[in-house]
Amino acid sequence: MAGGGLWSARSGGVRWICGFTDESALARFAVLHGSGDQPMDYAALLGARIVDEVVPSLGEPAGLAVDIATEDGSMFFPPVVGVVPNSVAVDSGEAEEGRGHGW
Repeated sequence: MAGGGLWSARSGGVRWICGFTDESALARFAVLHGSGDQPMDYAALLGARIVDEVVPSLGEPAGLAVDIATEDGSMFFPPVVGVVPNSVAVDSGEAEEGRGHGW
């Protein structure tokens, strides 16, 4: 993403943070959706850090989409109980009571 930050996209009322398991998966995505074969900076983060720390800081329903340009290899971690903290899960009682980010 130009100017730094994490690459993300919105779909179905959810902000999906794009993550990649290795540089090859990132390169496939970049060729299809951005900088092509140009050098780019990237941050190496654990997926757990993204769902436990980054997702709650966004203030909207958010999940993690991994390797989305990899045929038969994409993984999605939606903003639901058991994936993200309960306080930001769209299906938790906390979200329904106004403490989270329900739909």
